[in-house]
Amino acid sequence: MKILIVGFCILWIFSGICFAESSNDDLRNEIKALKEQLRIQEEKIKQLEERLAKEEARPTIQLGNGAIEDLDRYVLGGINIEGGATFIVQATDNANGSDLSQGGEDVTDGSYSIDLFVKKDFDDYGKALIHIEPGDGQGVEDELQVFSNVNRDSNDTDNSGLVTEVYYEHYFKSVPLNLAFGKMDGTILIDTNTIANDETTQFLGRIFRNSPVIEFPDNTLGLKMDIKFVDFLEARFLMMDADTDWEDIGDEGFFATQWNLKPHLFERDGNYRIIGWLNDSHHTKWDNPSDNKKSSYGFGVSVDQGITDSLGIFLRYGWQDPDVYLNSQSFSLEQSWSMGLQFNGDIWGRNNDVLGLAIGQVMPSNKYKKSDPNLKAKDEGHFEAYYNYKVNPHLTLSPDIQIIWNPYGGDAQNGDDTITVLGLRGQVDF
Repeated sequence: MKILIVGFCILWIFSGICFAESSNDDLRNEIKALKEQLRIQEEKIKQLEERLAKEEARPTIQLGNGAIEDLDRYVLGGINIEGGATFIVQATDNANGSDLSQGGEDVTDGSYSIDLFVKKDFDDYGKALIHIEPGDGQGVEDELQVFSNVNRDSNDTDNSGLVTEVYYEHYFKSVPLNLAFGKMDGTILIDTNTIANDETTQFLGRIFRNSPVIEFPDNTLGLKMDIKFVDFLEARFLMMDADTDWEDIGDEGFFATQWNLKPHLFERDGNYRIIGWLNDSHHTKWDNPSDNKKSSYGFGVSVDQGITDSLGIFLRYGWQDPDVYLNSQSFSLEQSWSMGLQFNGDIWGRNNDVLGLAIGQVMPSNKYKKSDPNLKAKDEGHFEAYYNYKVNPHLTLSPDIQIIWNPYGGDAQNGDDTITVLGLRGQVDF
């Protein structure tokens, strides 16, 4: 009997332990399930908060009936619009233009231009761009007789809207190739330079914006192809209508290529470009005026290299065929070089300011000089310095000085004295 009682007690205790363990397992499972539900709810709350934040930040417009609509609906499929305005005032006390009654006149002129970009990215396979650039005024350029002028931003369209660029570019996925076609600006596609290729923020003088011995056509129909062989080597090929009339586009063409070697020197990026070009529009031979359907060609280099975090340098050189001249001109250039420095303002405690200095020469061809024994045809020299003062994130003021010696090779109609041009540029970005 005692044995039965003891056995019953042991069985009762064991059953209680098993029941307790079973209850604990169920409790743990319930707790785990509650934690998972809590995590899911927290994730939903987080997503809801993010969506509400986006809704609050989204631009809206007030419709005529009082309803509020998302502005995104009126931005056609994600089109991006960017713009800027450039205002320039220039003055010189030694204008020598052929239209003046005499040399050495005081001139103060202004100009402005607007750059409006409408862009659309098509996922990862392409993009489209429209660049509208109205403007007015030439600055002092029309009062100077020089080989290379002083206001690359002048855009005297009499305030009418000018479509500077409109093109589509396609990115191929199977090969490292981009192909673009449309109305293009060759000066920002060939002879590029990160320090000297933007007249709205960098050098104003034309010699420092692009090489004056590359015969770019005006903006016109073009086809561009970019190939990236490896990270440090890229190539670009460009074809454009040289006479810019969109007629018989196969008759006269502008063909150019640019090969860019991108070494990482001084632990900083650099670009070392080799350029070749051919302009098939009509040229005349200096020693045979009846031969007036010749082509012209040339080559060049364009280099920019970072030296320190606060200093970059650039260098350009160009050469073109000296035996011919463009039929619309009365002179021809053979060589040009330029070089300069760009300092970031963090050196003197102005992190967003920039100081630029540059010097260069434009050299007329010997055939041009020999065409008239009375010509001096000296090398025209250029110096420019600008300072970008960042007033606020949207406004930059840039005092600028340019000095030109031997203007027009010393053969200007109204004197060959050195010309000094003082300028002030205001750049508004929006």
